Amino acid sequence: MDSHSDHTPETLAVGKAREKTSGVSSQILELIGIKEGKVTEPGPGISPCHEDPSHLYRANHPWSIYGVSSEDVLKDGFQRLRENLPKHGWKIVEYGPNKSKAKTLELTADSAKDHYSINAELVVSSPTAGKESKPLILVTVTSGCFRAPDGTKLDQEF
Repeated sequence: MDSHSDHTPETLAVGKAREKTSGVSSQILELIGIKEGKVTEPGPGISPCHEDPSHLYRANHPWSIYGVSSEDVLKDGFQRLRENLPKHGWKIVEYGPNKSKAKTLELTADSAKDHYSINAELVVSSPTAGKESKPLILVTVTSGCFRAPDGTKLDQEF
């Protein structure tokens, strides 16, 4: 998210930032294109931005797709995400196995039009990790910093 630190934060009410972040998550879910299984429910959370924790905050939305008929469904969805992101204004900044023992396939992308990043991990069986008991695609959507409107008590929003 370092590439977003040079922008002037948009003033946005916390509820609106949560809505906007949910919208980005919905777009990512559509790009993955998996029509079966389950998606975790909790909505976006809020955390302070270290530059000015009393006035600046970011939205984070971790969620996953799980409970599908086979790991191939997840693999195909992850591949669709990789192919579709650039067509929808996202720049893939990292792609490949991560540093975990399982060498989980991971993708990080930044939005060219909004100050958002996503990180996605394909958690499936592998030769290094063995059989995965709960295969899933884990996605985290993170916004750049927003400025809370005057009078917002951010410490009551987290």
